[in-house]
Amino acid sequence: MIKTTAMKNLIREGIEDLVPYPPGKPIEELERELGIKGSIKLASNENPLGPSPMAVSAIMDKVHTLNRYPDGSGFYLKEKIAEKCKVSAGQIILGNGSDELIELLIRTFLSTGDHAVQAFPSFLVYEKAIKGAGGRMSSVPILSDFRIDLKGIARAITPETKLVFVNNPNNPTGSAISKGEMASFLNEIPDHVIVALDEAYIEFVSDDSVSSGLELLEGHPLLFVLRTFSKLYGLAGLRIGYGFGSGEVVDYMNRVRQPFNANALAQAAAIAAMDDAEFVSRTLSVIREGLQYLYKSLEELGVEYVPTQANFFLIKMPLGGKKTYELMLREGVIVRAMDSFGLPDYIRINVGLREENERFIRTLRKISEVN
Repeated sequence: MIKTTAMKNLIREGIEDLVPYPPGKPIEELERELGIKGSIKLASNENPLGPSPMAVSAIMDKVHTLNRYPDGSGFYLKEKIAEKCKVSAGQIILGNGSDELIELLIRTFLSTGDHAVQAFPSFLVYEKAIKGAGGRMSSVPILSDFRIDLKGIARAITPETKLVFVNNPNNPTGSAISKGEMASFLNEIPDHVIVALDEAYIEFVSDDSVSSGLELLEGHPLLFVLRTFSKLYGLAGLRIGYGFGSGEVVDYMNRVRQPFNANALAQAAAIAAMDDAEFVSRTLSVIREGLQYLYKSLEELGVEYVPTQANFFLIKMPLGGKKTYELMLREGVIVRAMDSFGLPDYIRINVGLREENERFIRTLRKISEVN
């Protein structure tokens, strides 16, 4: 056993202050512990339809090649992304989920003690990754209407700032940034700062005025755009993400990237999923119809919510987020309490299938009446 003092001397400064990401228990284990069956999970912003059928078929066709290393360059997947997104393959980098690309950015461009800026609340991985690398993070509170305070972020930038994180649409608030707002913001950013624009939920946006990073790359060489196959395409379990940037930014990130970071099954599934137009259309229909139902039902219950441009949204609970989570869990409905995001009065749910949405509303009505 290593003595505590010896261990503290070994770890990087700041690691001891980090809190491990709290993984949820498998649904099967929760059901066993609580003595319930048929639970539904609306806590992780997952695709309720499951994975793209074309992706599943591609995986099955590829299984027999698992004795071979994956294509370290991701040639065919990058070619597919380049064709769809109208960028060059040299501007694309693949990752083991977009989480890895966040860490690659940090490992490539951030030195110990360097500074980064984010909105708060936002995706919790940004701060964890920055502090884990020995950097410093400044968090700019969101505005009263749950939008990101872009002007506040710009003011928080110092000569020591290397990275700025902007999540559009933002997780967990679901708010989105307009084209004009984003253009003005990027024009204010000093030329020594990389802007990481995380667009994990961009495909769910229904407002045409919302900004898209692809349209901004040409005029901003230090803009890096992150996207994922986890949400729209239902491939969260495969961990496959991708990013766009200038050829120079991507070149430096590739020097740090591990050679086989995107596994073979994930690459095959992602290529196939991009052609699965029927699945994409069904997913978007389910999300939009589900939001309409959930909004209307919450209004009838007199419960406040925050309108979203993503596949999830915030709900303000009179009982508080944590108590609501615990009460719903006992009913077999798994939601996300927002305490760790600094929003103790809220829960976040993703849109589920129709029967899951209806069960959520029934359960919410039940616990509200009892408590």
